[in-house]
Amino acid sequence: MITKLPCSTAWRKMAVTIPERYAIYFADLNPTIGSEINKIRPVVIVSDDDMNNYLETVVICPLTSKLHPQWRTRLQVDCAGKPAEIAVDQIRTISKSRLRQKIDLLSTSQASQLRRIITEMYGE
Repeated sequence: MITKLPCSTAWRKMAVTIPERYAIYFADLNPTIGSEINKIRPVVIVSDDDMNNYLETVVICPLTSKLHPQWRTRLQVDCAGKPAEIAVDQIRTISKSRLRQKIDLLSTSQASQLRRIITEMYGE
């Protein structure tokens, strides 16, 4: 006799760590199309914690090691001790299943700067 276990959404979420806003994770961004940033790379979670709790997706900005200090759509940060740039112009929604391990967390100041850039780019 086979016993079926209940498979509710609440039960599944108990076993999964919920990504937190402004945390940096490795994520698999493949496959991509055109000029989208690809490969396994760090991403910063920008979606609100309530959304991260209830949805199966998160809104992210990928990080790159190619620095462009003059670009207003980028924010320079250190990620796990290495210089990086948050590519706000590459903001996108991904499945949580693309996320790998957490590797860092933005400071309060960096999170504030990131919110400002997002608001300037997409706010009105």
